Amino acid sequence: MNITTFKRKWVRNSLISLLLTAAGCASSANIYSVDDDKQLGLRISKQIADDPTTYPVLSEAQYPQAYQHIRRITTTILESGQVKLRDKFDWKVQIIKDDKTLNAFCTPGGYIYVYTGLMKYLESEDQLAGVMGHEIGHADGRHSTEQMTKAQGANILITIASIFIGQDISGIANPLASLTLMKYGRDAETEADASSVKYLYPTEYDARGAARFFEKMIKSGQGGGGPVFLSTHPDPGNRVQAITADWQKRGGKIGGTFVERYAQVKSSIP
Repeated sequence: MNITTFKRKWVRNSLISLLLTAAGCASSANIYSVDDDKQLGLRISKQIADDPTTYPVLSEAQYPQAYQHIRRITTTILESGQVKLRDKFDWKVQIIKDDKTLNAFCTPGGYIYVYTGLMKYLESEDQLAGVMGHEIGHADGRHSTEQMTKAQGANILITIASIFIGQDISGIANPLASLTLMKYGRDAETEADASSVKYLYPTEYDARGAARFFEKMIKSGQGGGGPVFLSTHPDPGNRVQAITADWQKRGGKIGGTFVERYAQVKSSIP
């Protein structure tokens, strides 16, 4: 190996290492504004509304009781005094008619979507509140635009490195950057779990609702990754322990599970 080739490889490897380090350090950075989150969420909500085949949203006019229940749960979480962007985002909630999908999600800007499959799968109201608290935590923590910031920074560094060494390294760096983004995703999930506990603790609900959901999935043999929820949410095992530990640190207050009341919630959806 001649000295020129050696230098090129050394510079190449050093730049890849720098790229990964810089991407890791940017995990909490966000180049987007809160208004950007709101605009992004609004665009996504319009796309969902324009695609009823993929997202068959229940009509509120046809199912007013279902929406009364889901809004009551949402309002309880938002009025906990713990949601940072409570007065900044729109926080609109809708129900998607899909009994096969165990999932819920919240877009940037606070547009919340809950699948009937998840609602029917759960056994108590604290479980649904726990999952919704988790999803609200993603929006409140602005995790989507944080991840967009990180991905954009990684792409810029890849371009700079390729120009500097005169060789396209995108094929080498991108998989590594993806691994970094996946790690950041897990961190965001942990933060959203903690947010769920924080939001529910001052309310009437037992703040371990999300943990009970994970426990149910594990007991039913679905903790390995089948449901859509787990395709974007890492293994629930250690998360149950983390949520419980967080609840204990806050004092271990036992809240309500509202099993009977939740039966009314389930009966209100088709």
